[in-house]
Amino acid sequence: MSASTSAEPTVIRVGHSPDSDDAFMFYALTHDKIDTGGLKFVHQLEDIQTLNNRARNGELEVSAVSIHAFAHLADTYALLSSGSSMGDKYGPKIITTNPDLTMEDIRSGKVKVAVPGLLTTAYLSFRLCFGDAAPVEVVPFDQIIERVLDGTYDAGLIIHEGQLYYPEKGLRQLVDMGVWWYETTGLPLPLGGNVVRKDLGQEQVEKIARLLKESIVYALENRQEALDYALTYARDLDPALADRFVGMYVNEWTVDYGPIGREAVQVLLDKAAEAKLIPKRVDVQFVG
Repeated sequence: MSASTSAEPTVIRVGHSPDSDDAFMFYALTHDKIDTGGLKFVHQLEDIQTLNNRARNGELEVSAVSIHAFAHLADTYALLSSGSSMGDKYGPKIITTNPDLTMEDIRSGKVKVAVPGLLTTAYLSFRLCFGDAAPVEVVPFDQIIERVLDGTYDAGLIIHEGQLYYPEKGLRQLVDMGVWWYETTGLPLPLGGNVVRKDLGQEQVEKIARLLKESIVYALENRQEALDYALTYARDLDPALADRFVGMYVNEWTVDYGPIGREAVQVLLDKAAEAKLIPKRVDVQFVG
């Protein structure tokens, strides 16, 4: 009799967004494609703003979170070395229907911008770029494009797959935050990462770190299998676009941040601390 049948498995709740890149990343973990050593990983599907808030309350053992949110979580959670969503000269975008709208219009506070959540890295990069004059309103990420199209907002800050199909809706890009960040720092924009709760203990934390990395490597090595599953979370996105989106955010950066990715996280949070956009400076430590 195997160990897995002689004892009840330890349940690890994994929070992630209901989108294709996160589904791709966690596929092997949640579908018994790798030996989890007595751990049972269970999906908790929430939008990123909800996940950020749940992590602030310490609710989930493992969760995808915004790097911005991690600044508020570092006492409770450790940042895993695997699982990053890195925008390498691309990222969240400010979109609009107004052909005359400029970045200075936003900086001056003349327009209201729909944003996907105040703890998202998209919003943090927005504030670093535009300052605090621009009025914003939180709108569910999957409703922002429609609210800009119907005129409720002058502009919107879009994340997830909307970054690829907004031109089909007749919208134009005002600025790509990933491009702005690269031009400002020479670094990729670290949008999201995975965290594990420290109170699980060092041995369990390191085990989860290893398993997450194995899950990502499995998906990359069995891309079509994992992609077929991920497409069920693509919100009717064309399969070719979904494939492109997964490739944008699950890649070598995701297997491990590497020196440049680690530097990018620290620089982003240092700039946020200097601008007083997070409570204090965070000395970022990576696990795994």
